[in-house]
Amino acid sequence: MLLAILGGLPAFAQSAAPANDQVKGAITGVNLQARQIAVTTEKGDAVQIATTDRTILLRMPAGVTDPKQFVKIELPAIAAGDKVLAVGKLSADKKTLEAAKVFFLIKSDIAEIHKQEDEDWVKRGTSGVVSAADAAARSFTVKVGSKELAVQLSDKTDVRRYSADSFKSTDAKPGSLAEIKVDDQVRVLGNKNAEGDKIAAERVFFGTFRRISATIESIDAPANEIKVKDLAVKKPKPLTVRLDPDSQIKRLAPEVAAFLARRFNPGASQSDDGGRGQGRGGAGGGRGQGGGRGGDIGQVFERAPAVPLSSLKAGDPIVLLTTAGSTPDRVTAVMVVAGVDALLTSPNAARDIMSGWNLGGGGGGEGN
Repeated sequence: MLLAILGGLPAFAQSAAPANDQVKGAITGVNLQARQIAVTTEKGDAVQIATTDRTILLRMPAGVTDPKQFVKIELPAIAAGDKVLAVGKLSADKKTLEAAKVFFLIKSDIAEIHKQEDEDWVKRGTSGVVSAADAAARSFTVKVGSKELAVQLSDKTDVRRYSADSFKSTDAKPGSLAEIKVDDQVRVLGNKNAEGDKIAAERVFFGTFRRISATIESIDAPANEIKVKDLAVKKPKPLTVRLDPDSQIKRLAPEVAAFLARRFNPGASQSDDGGRGQGRGGAGGGRGQGGGRGGDIGQVFERAPAVPLSSLKAGDPIVLLTTAGSTPDRVTAVMVVAGVDALLTSPNAARDIMSGWNLGGGGGGEGN
Protein backbone atom coordinates (compact mmCIF):
# COMPACT_ATOMS: atom_id res chain seq x y z
CA MET A 1 0.00 0.00 0.00
CA LEU A 2 2.86 2.38 0.78
CA LEU A 3 4.37 2.06 -2.68
CA ALA A 4 0.88 2.28 -4.16
CA ILE A 5 0.51 5.66 -2.42
CA LEU A 6 3.81 6.76 -3.91
CA GLY A 7 2.72 5.41 -7.26
CA GLY A 8 -0.18 7.83 -7.32
CA LEU A 9 2.16 10.82 -7.49
CA PRO A 10 3.84 10.61 -10.92
CA ALA A 11 1.59 13.12 -12.69
CA PHE A 12 2.15 15.73 -10.01
CA ALA A 13 5.85 14.94 -9.72
CA GLN A 14 6.50 15.09 -13.46
CA SER A 15 4.79 18.45 -13.81
CA ALA A 16 7.59 19.96 -11.72
CA ALA A 17 10.47 17.97 -13.21
CA PRO A 18 12.29 18.32 -16.54
CA ALA A 19 12.49 14.54 -16.98
CA ASN A 20 10.04 11.78 -16.22
CA ASP A 21 12.21 8.83 -15.18
CA GLN A 22 11.18 7.40 -11.82
CA VAL A 23 12.66 5.27 -9.07
CA LYS A 24 10.30 3.88 -6.44
CA GLY A 25 11.28 1.62 -3.57
CA ALA A 26 12.78 1.22 -0.10
CA ILE A 27 15.79 3.19 1.15
CA THR A 28 18.72 1.01 2.19
CA GLY A 29 21.19 3.77 3.05
CA VAL A 30 21.93 7.51 2.91
CA ASN A 31 25.32 9.06 2.11
CA LEU A 32 25.03 12.61 3.46
CA GLN A 33 28.44 13.72 2.20
CA ALA A 34 27.74 12.59 -1.37
CA ARG A 35 24.05 13.56 -1.08
CA GLN A 36 23.05 10.14 -2.42
CA ILE A 37 20.27 7.77 -1.38
CA ALA A 38 20.61 4.02 -1.95
CA VAL A 39 17.31 2.40 -2.94
CA THR A 40 16.10 -1.13 -3.67
CA THR A 41 13.18 -1.05 -6.09
CA GLU A 42 10.15 -3.36 -6.03
CA LYS A 43 11.86 -5.48 -8.67
CA GLY A 44 14.96 -5.82 -6.49
CA ASP A 45 17.21 -3.48 -8.49
CA ALA A 46 19.74 -1.33 -6.65
CA VAL A 47 19.68 2.35 -7.66
CA GLN A 48 21.47 5.43 -6.34
CA ILE A 49 19.40 8.61 -6.16
CA ALA A 50 21.69 11.63 -6.55
CA THR A 51 20.47 14.93 -5.14
CA THR A 52 21.78 18.50 -5.25
CA ASP A 53 20.94 21.75 -3.47
CA ARG A 54 18.27 22.28 -6.13
CA THR A 55 16.54 18.94 -5.56
CA ILE A 56 13.14 19.34 -3.89
CA LEU A 57 12.71 16.90 -0.97
CA LEU A 58 9.17 16.41 0.36
CA ARG A 59 7.78 14.27 3.17
CA MET A 60 4.28 12.79 2.86
CA PRO A 61 2.69 12.82 6.34
CA ALA A 62 0.41 9.90 7.20
CA GLY A 63 -3.11 10.46 5.93
CA VAL A 64 -2.17 13.40 3.69
CA THR A 65 -2.87 12.90 -0.02
CA ASP A 66 -2.89 16.50 -1.24
CA PRO A 67 0.61 17.28 -2.60
CA LYS A 68 0.13 20.91 -1.56
CA GLN A 69 0.21 19.74 2.06
CA PHE A 70 3.46 17.78 1.80
CA VAL A 71 6.26 19.26 3.90
CA LYS A 72 9.92 19.93 3.13
CA ILE A 73 12.48 17.60 4.65
CA GLU A 74 16.28 17.47 4.77
CA LEU A 75 18.50 14.49 3.99
CA PRO A 76 19.69 14.00 7.63
CA ALA A 77 16.08 13.18 8.55
CA ILE A 78 16.01 10.30 6.05
CA ALA A 79 17.03 6.77 7.08
CA ALA A 80 17.09 3.18 5.89
CA GLY A 81 13.62 1.68 5.92
CA ASP A 82 11.91 4.83 4.63
CA LYS A 83 10.07 4.63 1.28
CA VAL A 84 10.79 6.89 -1.66
CA LEU A 85 9.63 8.02 -5.07
CA ALA A 86 12.25 10.02 -7.00
CA VAL A 87 11.67 11.74 -10.33
CA GLY A 88 14.47 12.89 -12.59
CA LYS A 89 16.83 11.47 -15.21
CA LEU A 90 18.22 7.94 -15.15
CA SER A 91 21.76 7.17 -16.27
CA ALA A 92 22.29 4.96 -19.32
CA ASP A 93 22.96 1.92 -17.12
CA LYS A 94 19.84 2.74 -15.02
CA LYS A 95 21.86 2.57 -11.82
CA THR A 96 21.77 6.28 -10.92
CA LEU A 97 18.98 8.82 -11.05
CA GLU A 98 19.71 12.54 -11.01
CA ALA A 99 16.72 13.65 -8.98
CA ALA A 100 14.71 16.82 -9.50
CA LYS A 101 12.09 15.94 -6.92
CA VAL A 102 11.94 13.24 -4.22
CA PHE A 103 8.96 12.17 -2.11
CA PHE A 104 9.46 10.30 1.18
CA LEU A 105 7.37 8.18 3.50
CA ILE A 106 9.35 7.99 6.74
CA LYS A 107 9.11 5.09 9.18
CA SER A 108 6.92 6.84 11.77
CA ASP A 109 4.41 7.73 9.04
CA ILE A 110 4.65 4.20 7.66
CA ALA A 111 3.73 2.82 11.10
CA GLU A 112 0.71 5.11 11.26
CA ILE A 113 -0.36 4.10 7.76
CA HIS A 114 -0.06 0.43 8.74
CA LYS A 115 -2.30 1.11 11.75
CA GLN A 116 -4.89 2.80 9.55
CA GLU A 117 -4.68 -0.07 7.05
CA ASP A 118 -5.20 -2.67 9.78
CA GLU A 119 -8.34 -0.89 10.93
CA ASP A 120 -9.62 -0.68 7.35
CA TRP A 121 -8.97 -4.39 6.72
CA VAL A 122 -10.93 -5.29 9.87
CA LYS A 123 -13.88 -3.24 8.61
CA ARG A 124 -13.79 -4.03 4.88
CA GLY A 125 -11.51 -7.02 4.40
CA THR A 126 -12.56 -10.50 3.23
CA SER A 127 -10.42 -13.63 3.25
CA GLY A 128 -11.09 -16.95 1.59
CA VAL A 129 -10.22 -19.43 -1.12
CA VAL A 130 -10.70 -18.88 -4.85
CA SER A 131 -13.35 -21.22 -6.29
CA ALA A 132 -13.52 -19.73 -9.83
CA ALA A 133 -11.77 -17.06 -11.87
CA ASP A 134 -12.69 -15.22 -15.08
CA ALA A 135 -9.86 -13.00 -16.32
CA ALA A 136 -11.92 -11.77 -19.29
CA ALA A 137 -14.66 -10.49 -16.96
CA ARG A 138 -12.05 -9.17 -14.50
CA SER A 139 -13.62 -11.13 -11.68
CA PHE A 140 -13.22 -14.19 -9.49
CA THR A 141 -15.27 -16.00 -6.88
CA VAL A 142 -14.05 -16.44 -3.32
CA LYS A 143 -15.40 -19.05 -0.93
CA VAL A 144 -15.68 -17.95 2.69
CA GLY A 145 -16.93 -20.81 4.82
CA SER A 146 -20.05 -22.07 3.02
CA LYS A 147 -20.68 -18.73 1.29
CA GLU A 148 -19.38 -17.61 -2.10
CA LEU A 149 -18.81 -13.98 -3.04
CA ALA A 150 -18.14 -12.44 -6.46
CA VAL A 151 -15.09 -10.16 -6.53
CA GLN A 152 -15.01 -7.52 -9.28
CA LEU A 153 -11.74 -5.81 -10.19
CA SER A 154 -11.26 -2.49 -11.94
CA ASP A 155 -8.33 -0.82 -13.68
CA LYS A 156 -7.44 0.78 -10.37
CA THR A 157 -7.39 -2.43 -8.30
CA ASP A 158 -3.99 -3.05 -6.72
CA VAL A 159 -3.22 -6.76 -7.21
CA ARG A 160 -0.32 -8.37 -5.33
CA ARG A 161 1.06 -11.92 -5.24
CA TYR A 162 2.44 -13.32 -1.99
CA SER A 163 6.04 -14.51 -2.08
CA ALA A 164 6.58 -18.28 -2.24
CA ASP A 165 8.53 -18.00 1.01
CA SER A 166 6.64 -15.30 2.92
CA PHE A 167 3.08 -14.65 4.05
CA LYS A 168 3.72 -10.97 4.74
CA SER A 169 1.93 -8.40 2.61
CA THR A 170 5.08 -6.27 2.66
CA ASP A 171 6.90 -9.00 0.72
CA ALA A 172 4.14 -9.36 -1.89
CA LYS A 173 4.96 -8.33 -5.46
CA PRO A 174 2.76 -6.85 -8.19
CA GLY A 175 0.55 -9.51 -9.77
CA SER A 176 -2.36 -9.82 -12.17
CA LEU A 177 -5.83 -11.32 -12.28
CA ALA A 178 -4.61 -13.76 -14.94
CA GLU A 179 -2.30 -15.33 -12.33
CA ILE A 180 -5.08 -16.01 -9.81
CA LYS A 181 -6.19 -19.64 -9.89
CA VAL A 182 -8.65 -21.93 -8.16
CA ASP A 183 -7.65 -22.87 -4.58
CA ASP A 184 -5.42 -19.79 -4.18
CA GLN A 185 -5.75 -18.01 -0.85
CA VAL A 186 -6.94 -14.42 -1.24
CA ARG A 187 -7.46 -11.34 0.89
CA VAL A 188 -9.69 -8.68 -0.64
CA LEU A 189 -10.22 -5.11 0.49
CA GLY A 190 -13.33 -3.40 -0.83
CA ASN A 191 -16.94 -2.49 -0.25
CA LYS A 192 -19.68 -5.11 -0.49
CA ASN A 193 -23.01 -4.50 -2.18
CA ALA A 194 -26.24 -4.26 -0.20
CA GLU A 195 -26.87 -8.00 -0.54
CA GLY A 196 -23.37 -8.81 0.71
CA ASP A 197 -22.55 -11.19 -2.14
CA LYS A 198 -20.33 -8.93 -4.29
CA ILE A 199 -17.16 -6.98 -3.54
CA ALA A 200 -15.76 -4.05 -5.52
CA ALA A 201 -12.08 -4.82 -5.00
CA GLU A 202 -9.64 -2.03 -4.22
CA ARG A 203 -6.77 -4.32 -3.21
CA VAL A 204 -6.20 -8.05 -3.70
CA PHE A 205 -3.47 -10.20 -2.18
CA PHE A 206 -3.28 -13.77 -3.45
CA GLY A 207 -0.99 -16.76 -3.44
CA THR A 208 -0.61 -20.49 -3.13
CA PHE A 209 -0.43 -21.83 0.41
CA ARG A 210 -0.19 -25.37 1.73
CA ARG A 211 -2.33 -27.05 4.38
CA ILE A 212 -0.40 -29.96 5.84
CA SER A 213 -1.19 -32.67 8.39
CA ALA A 214 2.07 -34.05 9.77
CA THR A 215 4.08 -35.43 12.66
CA ILE A 216 7.17 -33.73 14.00
CA GLU A 217 10.43 -35.57 13.29
CA SER A 218 12.86 -33.14 14.91
CA ILE A 219 13.10 -29.60 16.28
CA ASP A 220 16.01 -27.19 15.83
CA ALA A 221 15.17 -24.45 18.34
CA PRO A 222 18.23 -22.23 17.71
CA ALA A 223 17.43 -22.16 13.98
CA ASN A 224 13.65 -21.81 14.61
CA GLU A 225 13.00 -24.80 12.36
CA ILE A 226 11.18 -28.08 12.63
CA LYS A 227 11.32 -31.11 10.37
CA VAL A 228 8.01 -32.88 9.77
CA LYS A 229 6.62 -35.91 7.96
CA ASP A 230 3.68 -35.10 5.70
CA LEU A 231 0.97 -37.67 6.48
CA ALA A 232 -0.73 -37.19 3.09
CA VAL A 233 2.34 -38.45 1.21
CA LYS A 234 2.91 -42.21 0.97
CA LYS A 235 6.70 -42.00 1.00
CA PRO A 236 7.35 -38.54 2.40
CA LYS A 237 10.72 -36.87 2.48
CA PRO A 238 11.46 -34.69 5.52
CA LEU A 239 9.94 -31.24 5.11
CA THR A 240 11.73 -28.32 6.79
CA VAL A 241 9.38 -25.73 8.26
CA ARG A 242 10.89 -22.36 9.09
CA LEU A 243 9.29 -20.34 11.87
CA ASP A 244 9.24 -16.65 11.03
CA PRO A 245 8.99 -14.17 13.96
CA ASP A 246 5.35 -13.70 12.93
CA SER A 247 4.57 -17.42 12.63
CA GLN A 248 2.07 -18.58 15.23
CA ILE A 249 2.11 -21.79 17.28
CA LYS A 250 -1.22 -22.79 18.82
CA ARG A 251 -2.53 -25.76 20.80
CA LEU A 252 -6.13 -26.98 20.78
CA ALA A 253 -7.76 -28.03 24.02
CA PRO A 254 -8.57 -31.80 23.93
CA GLU A 255 -12.33 -31.20 24.07
CA VAL A 256 -12.18 -28.76 21.15
CA ALA A 257 -10.17 -31.21 19.03
CA ALA A 258 -12.63 -34.01 19.88
CA PHE A 259 -15.57 -31.79 18.97
CA LEU A 260 -14.05 -30.90 15.60
CA ALA A 261 -13.28 -34.55 14.84
CA ARG A 262 -16.90 -35.52 15.48
CA ARG A 263 -18.27 -32.51 13.65
CA PHE A 264 -16.36 -33.28 10.47
CA ASN A 265 -16.62 -37.04 10.77
CA PRO A 266 -20.20 -37.93 11.74
CA GLY A 267 -19.26 -41.60 12.00
CA ALA A 268 -16.79 -40.96 14.80
CA SER A 269 -17.46 -42.27 18.29
CA GLN A 270 -19.64 -40.07 20.48
CA SER A 271 -18.08 -41.40 23.67
CA ASP A 272 -15.00 -39.15 23.63
CA ASP A 273 -16.58 -36.73 26.08
CA GLY A 274 -18.41 -39.39 28.10
CA GLY A 275 -21.76 -38.42 26.59
CA ARG A 276 -21.62 -34.93 28.05
CA GLY A 277 -22.87 -33.40 24.80
CA GLN A 278 -19.92 -31.16 23.95
CA GLY A 279 -21.02 -31.44 20.32
CA ARG A 280 -23.85 -29.07 21.15
CA GLY A 281 -21.40 -26.22 21.41
CA GLY A 282 -19.78 -26.60 24.82
CA ALA A 283 -16.11 -26.41 25.81
CA GLY A 284 -15.29 -23.51 23.53
CA GLY A 285 -15.72 -25.47 20.31
CA GLY A 286 -19.29 -24.66 19.34
CA ARG A 287 -20.88 -22.72 16.56
CA GLY A 288 -20.15 -19.43 18.25
CA GLN A 289 -16.45 -20.05 17.68
CA GLY A 290 -16.73 -20.73 13.99
CA GLY A 291 -16.41 -24.50 14.23
CA GLY A 292 -18.26 -27.01 12.11
CA ARG A 293 -19.10 -27.37 8.47
CA GLY A 294 -19.39 -23.99 6.82
CA GLY A 295 -17.65 -22.29 9.74
CA ASP A 296 -14.26 -20.64 9.69
CA ILE A 297 -11.91 -23.23 11.13
CA GLY A 298 -9.21 -20.58 11.07
CA GLN A 299 -11.12 -18.71 13.80
CA VAL A 300 -11.03 -21.81 15.99
CA PHE A 301 -7.29 -22.14 15.46
CA GLU A 302 -6.74 -18.39 15.92
CA ARG A 303 -8.54 -18.41 19.26
CA ALA A 304 -6.58 -21.36 20.60
CA PRO A 305 -3.92 -20.39 23.12
CA ALA A 306 -0.44 -19.61 21.81
CA VAL A 307 2.35 -21.89 23.00
CA PRO A 308 6.16 -21.67 22.67
CA LEU A 309 8.22 -23.83 20.34
CA SER A 310 9.67 -25.51 23.43
CA SER A 311 6.24 -27.05 24.14
CA LEU A 312 6.48 -29.18 20.97
CA LYS A 313 8.39 -32.45 20.76
CA ALA A 314 9.31 -35.09 18.22
CA GLY A 315 6.37 -37.37 17.44
CA ASP A 316 3.69 -34.74 18.05
CA PRO A 317 0.92 -34.64 15.42
CA ILE A 318 0.33 -31.15 14.04
CA VAL A 319 -1.46 -29.33 11.25
CA LEU A 320 0.17 -26.44 9.43
CA LEU A 321 -0.70 -23.59 7.13
CA THR A 322 2.48 -22.72 5.22
CA THR A 323 3.82 -20.88 2.21
CA ALA A 324 4.19 -22.82 -1.03
CA GLY A 325 7.98 -22.69 -0.76
CA SER A 326 10.36 -21.82 -3.58
CA THR A 327 11.73 -25.36 -3.14
CA PRO A 328 9.42 -28.30 -2.34
CA ASP A 329 11.31 -29.37 0.79
CA ARG A 330 11.32 -26.03 2.63
CA VAL A 331 8.39 -23.80 3.63
CA THR A 332 7.59 -21.00 6.06
CA ALA A 333 4.85 -21.53 8.64
CA VAL A 334 1.93 -19.15 8.86
CA MET A 335 0.51 -21.18 11.74
CA VAL A 336 1.32 -24.47 13.47
CA VAL A 337 -1.47 -26.12 15.47
CA ALA A 338 -0.72 -28.86 18.01
CA GLY A 339 -3.14 -30.89 20.11
CA VAL A 340 -4.78 -32.31 16.99
CA ASP A 341 -4.44 -36.04 17.78
CA ALA A 342 -8.21 -36.53 17.55
CA LEU A 343 -8.34 -34.92 14.11
CA LEU A 344 -5.57 -36.95 12.52
CA THR A 345 -7.11 -40.30 13.46
CA SER A 346 -9.47 -39.63 10.55
CA PRO A 347 -7.80 -38.62 7.25
CA ASN A 348 -11.13 -37.45 5.83
CA ALA A 349 -11.84 -35.28 8.86
CA ALA A 350 -8.39 -33.70 8.71
CA ARG A 351 -8.81 -32.99 4.99
CA ASP A 352 -12.29 -31.49 5.40
CA ILE A 353 -11.32 -29.37 8.38
CA MET A 354 -8.27 -27.88 6.72
CA SER A 355 -10.09 -27.14 3.44
CA GLY A 356 -11.68 -24.12 5.13
CA TRP A 357 -8.45 -22.83 6.66
CA ASN A 358 -7.37 -19.55 5.11
CA LEU A 359 -5.12 -16.60 5.87
CA GLY A 360 -7.93 -14.58 7.38
CA GLY A 361 -8.12 -17.00 10.28
CA GLY A 362 -4.46 -17.79 10.65
CA GLY A 363 -2.06 -14.92 10.27
CA GLY A 364 -0.74 -12.96 7.39
CA GLY A 365 -2.56 -9.80 8.26
CA GLU A 366 -1.91 -6.51 6.58
CA GLY A 367 -0.01 -5.11 9.43
CA ASN A 368 2.78 -7.61 9.02
